[in-house]
Amino acid sequence: MTRKKRTHSRLEKQEHRAAFFFLLPSFVLFMVFTVISFSASFVLSFFDWDLITTPHFVGFHNYIELMNDPLFRKVLFNTLYFTALTVPLSALVGLIIALGLNQKIKGVAIYRTVYFMPAVTSLVAVSLLWQWIFDGNYGLLNNILSILGVSHPPQWLSSTEWAMPALIIMSVWTNSGMTMVLFLAGLQNISQHLYEAAAIDGASKFKKFLYITLPVLTPTTFFVLVITTIHSFQVFTQALIMTKGGPADATNTIVYFIYQNGFEYFKMGYASAAAWVLFTIIFVFTLIQMKLQKNWVHY
Repeated sequence: MTRKKRTHSRLEKQEHRAAFFFLLPSFVLFMVFTVISFSASFVLSFFDWDLITTPHFVGFHNYIELMNDPLFRKVLFNTLYFTALTVPLSALVGLIIALGLNQKIKGVAIYRTVYFMPAVTSLVAVSLLWQWIFDGNYGLLNNILSILGVSHPPQWLSSTEWAMPALIIMSVWTNSGMTMVLFLAGLQNISQHLYEAAAIDGASKFKKFLYITLPVLTPTTFFVLVITTIHSFQVFTQALIMTKGGPADATNTIVYFIYQNGFEYFKMGYASAAAWVLFTIIFVFTLIQMKLQKNWVHY
C-alpha cells in the first residue's frame, strides 16, 4: 500500500514537472510583455521622459495635464461615441446573421465561412479595402449611391461629419463575423423541446423568439457586449490606416492619441498616463456591466 502511494506521488511529480516546462515559455512571455510592461507604464506615468534624456519625477502632473488638454477630451469623446454605436450595432448585426444561418438552408456551411472571414482577416488589409470603398471620388460606396440617385454623396473619410460613422460601419462589419459565431453557438445550444412546447401552446414565431430565444441567449449576449466594449475602447488600426486620426482629429481615439504621444512626440510619461486613464475607463465599464448583468442575464 505504501509502495503504491509512493509510485503515484512520483507520477504526479513528473506530471507537474512536465506541466511546468510546457507552461514556462508562455509564463515568461506573459511576464515580459504584460506584467513588466504593465507595471513599467504605471511608473512611467509619473515621470517626464523622452526616451533619450534621464527621466525625472513629475508626480501627478501628466494626469493633471491630461484633464486640461482639449485634444484629450476630444479623443475621449470620439472613443465613447465610437463605442456607444459600435457595440450595440455589432451585437445586433451578429444576432441577425446568426438567426439566418441557424436555418436549414442549402450551402449554409459556405455562408457561415463567408460571414466569419472578416474576423480572421488582417485588420490592416480590411482597413485598406474599406479606405477604397469610402473614397469620395472613386469609391465603391459612392458609386452605388450615385446609381441610386444620390446627387451629393458624403466624402466619408475626408469629412469631419462622416469620417467617424465610416469607421463605425467598417468596424461593425469586421466585428459581425465573431459576434455571429458566438450567437450561432448560443442558438444551437437552445433545447428544441422549448420550441416544441411553445408550438403546442400556439405560440407564433415572434413570441418564440421573444420569450425563448432572447432569454436563453442572454449569457451569450452579455459575453458579446463585454468583449466588443473592451475591443471598441481600444480602436486604433482603423484610425491609423484609414484617416490618421483626421480630418481635424474627428477620428482621433485614445489609443491613437497614446501612439502619437509615445512614438511620434516621444512623451512616454504623458502617453503612459493616458494609457492608465484608458485602463481605468475600461475597468469601470466592465465592472458596471458585471454588476448590471444580474438584472437581465438568465443562467
